[in-house]
Amino acid sequence: MKIALVGYGKMGKIIGEIAESRGHEIVAKLNETPSVENLNQPDVVIEFSNPEVAFENIKFCLENSIPVVCGTTGWLERKPEIEKIATANNIAFLYGSNFSLGVNLFFALNEKLADLMKNFGEYNVQLEEIHHTHKKDAPSGTAISLAEGIIKNDKRFNGWKLDETKGNELGIFAIREDEVPGTHSIFYQSEVDEIEIKHTAFNRNGFALGAVIAAEWILGKKGNFSMKDVLFS
Repeated sequence: MKIALVGYGKMGKIIGEIAESRGHEIVAKLNETPSVENLNQPDVVIEFSNPEVAFENIKFCLENSIPVVCGTTGWLERKPEIEKIATANNIAFLYGSNFSLGVNLFFALNEKLADLMKNFGEYNVQLEEIHHTHKKDAPSGTAISLAEGIIKNDKRFNGWKLDETKGNELGIFAIREDEVPGTHSIFYQSEVDEIEIKHTAFNRNGFALGAVIAAEWILGKKGNFSMKDVLFS
């Protein structure tokens, strides 16, 4: 495939290396606004930029009939608009809060555990995520996805709240430390014991490989997708 990288920071560079190792051609490496001229007619765009520009980047690509795989977090209040644009233009859009195979298995494990624990009110639940100090959004998109998986399965909660557990809100605690690719933990704590599940990323390679696999999968498809479609459909 011909792949355009929109957002060429640390993650974009690793994605480019992995894509080329799998036989794909990188036709654009952009840190500026995409245009018809600088995208160089790609088969697919992989978008890892920042929350402030992600919406406009994706919108432009979809309106120009270029499928998009997006891993930028922190802009999701506008994701329904993007999904409507993808549908209206009969093109594919795939969003992943995390493209790692391990994390997507962790998502499934989290939902299963939440379903098992939903009738045991003596256990308090909270999430913790640790990322590098350069990460701009808090909580992480992965943590939000984990929280949504718990909320869907446990009717005690009707939402989540950052750095606080109060009433019917599930607490997410965001910690920033130097050069941590990403650690996510879910705790179920009672007066007598604690159950914890945890995913620790050792580097960014797993995220990058998943993004390239998603780009390979999305080619020729139409509609709105997630990594669950890529891995489990």
